[in-house]
Amino acid sequence: MIRLLRGAFVIARRDFTATVLSKAFIFFLLTPLFPLLLGGLFGGIGARVASQAEKPVIAVISSPADFARLSSAREQLAGAIGNDAVIHLVSYAPEPDSAAQERRLLATRVPAVRAVLSGGLDHPHVTGAVEDQNVSGQLRLLIANARSGAAPQPTLSITQVEASSGALAQGRAATAQIAQMLLFFLIILLSGMLMSQLIEEKSNKIIEVIAAAVPIDALFIGKLFAMLGACVFGIVVWISAGALLIQFMKHGGVATLPTPALGWPGFLVLAILYFGMNYLLLGAVFLTIGAQASTVREVQTLSMPVTFLQVLIFGFAATAIGSPNSAEALGAAIFPLSSPMVMLARAAEQPEWWPHVAALIWQALWVALILRLGAAMFRKTVLKSGPRLPWWRLGRA
Repeated sequence: MIRLLRGAFVIARRDFTATVLSKAFIFFLLTPLFPLLLGGLFGGIGARVASQAEKPVIAVISSPADFARLSSAREQLAGAIGNDAVIHLVSYAPEPDSAAQERRLLATRVPAVRAVLSGGLDHPHVTGAVEDQNVSGQLRLLIANARSGAAPQPTLSITQVEASSGALAQGRAATAQIAQMLLFFLIILLSGMLMSQLIEEKSNKIIEVIAAAVPIDALFIGKLFAMLGACVFGIVVWISAGALLIQFMKHGGVATLPTPALGWPGFLVLAILYFGMNYLLLGAVFLTIGAQASTVREVQTLSMPVTFLQVLIFGFAATAIGSPNSAEALGAAIFPLSSPMVMLARAAEQPEWWPHVAALIWQALWVALILRLGAAMFRKTVLKSGPRLPWWRLGRA
């Protein structure tokens, strides 16, 4: 046992040092910046285009007095629900041939007119594509407010509280959903590094030299914990950088984010622990798969079903958000592969600590079991790096 632990520590220290102290690890730490920058850039462009395309433009053929009353009613509505959510009004003076004017306005491309409002406030008539209930409903409300006149807005006394139960539940559910998605994508992204590293060492015959010095089980456990340490180091750097960026970019900083039920310190500690458990569970599977394969193509073929299975597990774990005590949530918390994601979501929504202690013990038992099974399969196949015989020739061999 001591030889096993000593060998695992040597392998873990070797792989961790080779990974973290390499120049490529800097690019590994910068990897999340590229999708964030591209997502922010294209998301902003898409949001602006969608906002411009979705805001309906209504051409109003009326007198200046009627249009002024409609504009005043629109300003009141925009002050209540936001300017981007309210239809845009453009004034046009009436012409003798009203039908021809309506056809010309509906054919206008700049601005792209959705409909034409004519007849003034006394006999309003809309011509155009107004099948959207939002557009017709806003027009009815604006005309009604314009007819009643610009009445002064009533005084509304407001008592501000720190948080209500509805706002807390909504914010914590959003935190749970984001935490689950980040955990899922990090596991899928980082667990594949184990297979690529193993295939490289098998192809270079380095693993055979290492296997001659340390037990195969120690090699398996050491590689798994080395990559876990490197990934946890990267996650700590990413969390710190993200918190610093939010502190500088967002007014109020991190304090404005929805606080998890267990508080940010406890939630972050549990996030790292559950990431470690999930990584060990799935990483042992991926490392065992890597031991079965001899080429990168075989690794991709074998890992694809596991990745699809993990997507299904993520969907199973997502059912716990919003209802952590339901039968589906309890079942997903008991199932070992989905348990870390479910319990991380529970940490954002429920303030109790004892379920996490029980879940960590339960997950640790399954980690030990999967490590033992994975190490046994790893021991049988890791040194078989040469070409394998087809299945129909195994009996003759």
